[in-house]
Amino acid sequence: MKPPPIAVPPAPAFADPELRRRAEAALQRQPAPDRAPTTQEMQKLLHELQVHQIELELQNQELRAAQAAVEAGLARYIELYDFAPVGYFTLDRQGVISQLNLTAAALLGAERATLCGRHFDLFLEKGDRRAFADLLGRVWASAMPQVCEVRVEVAGQASRIVEIHATRSDDGLSCRMVEMDITARKLADEELDLHRHHLQQLVEEKTAELEQAKVAAETANIAKSAFLANMSHEIRTPMNGILGMANILRREGVTPQQAKRLDTIDASARHLLSVINDILDLSKIEAGKLILEEAPVAIGSLLANVESILAERVKAKGIHLLIETGPLPHQLLGDPTRLQQALLNYATNAVKFTETGTITLRAMMQEETAASVMLRFEVQDTGIGIAPEAMARLFSAFEQADNSMTRKYGGTGLGLTITRRLAESMGGKVGADSTAGVGSTFWLTVKLKKGGAAALAPAVSDAEAELMRRYAGQRVLVVEDEPINREVALMQLEVVGLLADTAEDGEEAVAMAQTTRYAAILIDMQMPKLNGVEATRQIRQLPGYQDIPIIAMTANAFAEDKAQCLAAGMNDFLSKPFIHQELFVILLRGLSRREGWRSLPPA
Repeated sequence: MKPPPIAVPPAPAFADPELRRRAEAALQRQPAPDRAPTTQEMQKLLHELQVHQIELELQNQELRAAQAAVEAGLARYIELYDFAPVGYFTLDRQGVISQLNLTAAALLGAERATLCGRHFDLFLEKGDRRAFADLLGRVWASAMPQVCEVRVEVAGQASRIVEIHATRSDDGLSCRMVEMDITARKLADEELDLHRHHLQQLVEEKTAELEQAKVAAETANIAKSAFLANMSHEIRTPMNGILGMANILRREGVTPQQAKRLDTIDASARHLLSVINDILDLSKIEAGKLILEEAPVAIGSLLANVESILAERVKAKGIHLLIETGPLPHQLLGDPTRLQQALLNYATNAVKFTETGTITLRAMMQEETAASVMLRFEVQDTGIGIAPEAMARLFSAFEQADNSMTRKYGGTGLGLTITRRLAESMGGKVGADSTAGVGSTFWLTVKLKKGGAAALAPAVSDAEAELMRRYAGQRVLVVEDEPINREVALMQLEVVGLLADTAEDGEEAVAMAQTTRYAAILIDMQMPKLNGVEATRQIRQLPGYQDIPIIAMTANAFAEDKAQCLAAGMNDFLSKPFIHQELFVILLRGLSRREGWRSLPPA
């Protein structure tokens, strides 16, 4: 039998004929075998060749798959590289472009193929080429990344601002650059700076306008204050003459009909004065110029003063005025004048709006600490009462419960506003309860400090008699440039037996004080030649006049005027117009402090 035919595999198709030729030539160079292979060996060899061929085919498939994957990855890399949001450049040491992506080409405004081999700085504005050369110098000198900003010229387009981050390659032969277009950001920054500058300019303009408005307001406020001060002075000066002369006429003896007419003059003048005082007080409060004193406060004396001031009006209306007080500390500190003013505003309204019945003044302690007390004052009346809808407006400026009251009862509507502001300034509050047709209760609270000696203040009713008994025949100096007020002062001093000399200005007063030793001096503030403040300073320098009572007797009624007088060396302050009792109380207080004046050597 013949052996089975040997299956010869087809020869593999070589893609490269040259490779086939080289393989056959290598086979020919191999030495011939010693003997011919047996059939079995041929079959085994053929099997090995077939297996090896399959292995090669599998390896080829894997290689082709790997190559395809590499090519796909390379394509993705090239795509990412070319279309990255930033430009990539590679430059040699001379600054010539050797490689770049499409984004970089777009930044330079040219085709990529035309850019390789060209110097990068040719695309920069001339003014920025020096900065780029410095960047390259730093790159070649350091392994650290270097940064700069330059402007790129693009044909037919506006220049672009780019930020370059450059790094030297590991071999030091090339430079890799990342280039970002920051034109939009720069334009936005410039626009923002422009807006910021514009805003700053607007702020400066508004600030200047506000400053001008502030200066104008301050100027207007100064002008208003000066006007009010002048108005106050010009009205108070003649009013002092009116009230003084009316009082002197009354004391000299008049018929009942004349007394009634004098009462009318007195009431009209005091009403006008109250209007002026209210306007001035509100102006000072709103301007923040209300200055509270810290002096001894005697609650009993304060309530007695209110009762004494209202006694004639209460008697004329046929109503009753009662005072009720609870247990109160005796030594308190506060502003007795302003507290009395607040209570008097309440009590005056109560008298005005009460036709029959009773008005009750109450004082009680509401709270107490180691350092202070909170006192509550009430003024209760049996008057016409107030409708509920009007209560909310009571403590507002220029408001009254009913417009018809303005015509029937008079008043500016400022009293309650001033009382509220005064109470708040003294750490308290105000309020009211009322029933129309039954009556009202107005209250306020104030905080007073503990401590201080009891106030040395002779009772109003005793001052005239005390002056007559203790100081009659003593000589005082009246310094007043207004003839009528000078005459009124002389007549009032004669009532208590005091001898008075007069001077018409500060210079004359200083000269007279040098030749005569006076027990007290009453002096005006505003006078020709030398004003009262400067005259007081000079008199205080004279021998024996360091502790002689000098009392301001002036139509300047502001707190700063009083402070100026006291700073100059005056002992007390009497604001025009004043009634004779006020003059007697202040004069007695000053002379009482100077009991030892008689020990002075004769002039």
